[in-house]
Amino acid sequence: MDKTLGSLDWSLVQAFLAVAETGSLSAAARRLGTSQPTLGRQIKAIEAQLGAELFHRQPRGFALTQIGSDLVEPATTMRDAISQIALRAAGQQARLDGTVRITASVATSAMHLPSIIAKIRALEPQIAIELVPSNDTHNLLYREADIAVRMYRPTQLDLITEHLGEVPLGVFAARSYLAERGAPVSIADLWAHDFVGYDSNTDIIEGFAQIGVNIDRDFFKIRCDDHIAYWELVRAGCGIGFAQADVGHNDPLVAEIDLGLPLPTLPIWLTAHEAMRQTPRIRRVWELLADGLRPLVS
Repeated sequence: MDKTLGSLDWSLVQAFLAVAETGSLSAAARRLGTSQPTLGRQIKAIEAQLGAELFHRQPRGFALTQIGSDLVEPATTMRDAISQIALRAAGQQARLDGTVRITASVATSAMHLPSIIAKIRALEPQIAIELVPSNDTHNLLYREADIAVRMYRPTQLDLITEHLGEVPLGVFAARSYLAERGAPVSIADLWAHDFVGYDSNTDIIEGFAQIGVNIDRDFFKIRCDDHIAYWELVRAGCGIGFAQADVGHNDPLVAEIDLGLPLPTLPIWLTAHEAMRQTPRIRRVWELLADGLRPLVS
């Protein structure tokens, strides 16, 4: 075997994969936490080492050459193997102290996790917590997070999951709004009111359709997809909105409108890679997260 090829640096392969998957140096640099110049040098280095052009440089990014396309699969296999080595080594750590990285949606991270994390820190001060609020799906296989809190059942292989239960939803409006517009006392009364809806998200529209009410996004005179901002709009009196029951019940500025509407529920799952789940600090944080989140479910 050519010694140059046999000693191929993993960091160069990682750079190649990041650019191949994102299509640009800037996006790949953000993913890897490095700079564009460094990444550019790494791409030139791997091309020089392999003696092949892997990308076509284009005005709007990088496109794989045929050789580059052929190398994506073995490079991905290499990444998976390295990830497994790291996961299995980390999974053997016996000490409780260290860092646990948790990812959850922006809304869950802001509304539910701070008090739970405060309790974790009080009970286990030797464990550091990193919280990643994101609505993106972080990959547990590549250690982008140790534990994920999901509102859906993950389907990736090699993951351990625990279904904590179903989070009930409710219909709420600001007390200031109800004082001005009056509280609806029947489902028919609802249509005389303003609703806060989503912008591109169709969940509320689909929920109405399930009970035989056909509306479109124009029904909502105020629309926002960010759940934190959405709830603030409801609290400010912009109209009737929907939220997790626990959030609404614990907010003194709003009141529930209970007209017997059949509302869906949100499943809540804890997820971790099976090789990491038994690491003492991750197992302990998992247990405390489960204890803290269970009061939210029905």
